[in-house]
Amino acid sequence: MIRITILGSGFGALTTVRQLRKRGVDADITIISPTNELLYYPSLIWVPAGLRHGDDLKVSLSNFFRQHKVIWHKGAVQRVVEGGRLVETDTGDVSNDILIVASGGRYIRKLPGIENAVIPCEGVLAAEIIRDRLAQMQGGTIAIGFATNPNELGAVRGGPMFEFLFGLDTLLRRQGRRHKFKLVFFNPSTEPGQRLGPKAVSGLLKQMTSRQIETRLGHKMVRIEPGKVVTEGGEIPADLVLFMPGLTGPAWLEGSELSLSAGGFIQADAACRAEGVSQVYVVGDAGSYPGPDWMAKQAHQADLQAEAVAHTIKDALQGQHTAHDFKSELICIVDTLDAGILVFRDTRRNFALPRLGLFHWMKVQFEAQYLKAYR
Repeated sequence: MIRITILGSGFGALTTVRQLRKRGVDADITIISPTNELLYYPSLIWVPAGLRHGDDLKVSLSNFFRQHKVIWHKGAVQRVVEGGRLVETDTGDVSNDILIVASGGRYIRKLPGIENAVIPCEGVLAAEIIRDRLAQMQGGTIAIGFATNPNELGAVRGGPMFEFLFGLDTLLRRQGRRHKFKLVFFNPSTEPGQRLGPKAVSGLLKQMTSRQIETRLGHKMVRIEPGKVVTEGGEIPADLVLFMPGLTGPAWLEGSELSLSAGGFIQADAACRAEGVSQVYVVGDAGSYPGPDWMAKQAHQADLQAEAVAHTIKDALQGQHTAHDFKSELICIVDTLDAGILVFRDTRRNFALPRLGLFHWMKVQFEAQYLKAYR
């Protein structure tokens, strides 16, 4: 029996399992991850407003693993060696015939004083800290921004920061205390969110203007101190700082036998095959892929990569050595708590639809539909 090992239990990993089984791949599948739980990260934006609580976003994977005949190896990856055939973990080694890395990336914490900021998408605890801090504040300045990996500019997750920014503005207005707060958005780029397309960037900046959100754009960050953000263009006094740093690959890649990109990700081709090794694939944020400069690190793109990998593996096991390239596509709804802006981009089209209440409810319904497969 062919042994397939998947690192991670997030969106890309679980979609890969579903796609393999959907295509009739009858192999031993082992998932290596610290927990058998899925956290639905996109809905962390609703925690500060009380629309979601931590337990709402956590889904036990016990039933999913049982239904799809997955062996769960509880552990944290230490290294990948022997050309990808052996995964060393803190709870023992796991051998494989095919390895799929879907363990996600990690945030770069090199900025001096980054411990003085909250990184919202780190997990439930971070979102709850924002909720609790906001409830305690009687007024003041909230600074919200993001940055990228200087060695790989596509390694950025800016969309959620726009959502936290607009969501907090909406929440404070609902509470009747927006006038007591100053919201400041900061970014090293003069056109933040470029991957969404020029129309979307223009629309987001107009939203900030209409909501009386101050912007500080085009200045590289220097450090974050208690009570302020320091950039090359000056200081931003702040009582609360929400900051999303750029992404890089998982820490265990250091010492592993996998080729890395300049930004610290696994170098892969258009079919998600890791460079320089056989039968090793990468799905989602852990990889660096060829494609358009707007290609985003988001769950939707990971799902498309997982589909391509499953297709390639299925064909290979049937003796048809055809590589299936993944589709580059960006779909997101920038939620404002009461409405949303729908953005779509692929190799032929790019559009951003006006802010509508319908799009907020579409995002809510998508969450329910997506999690239904795992509950």
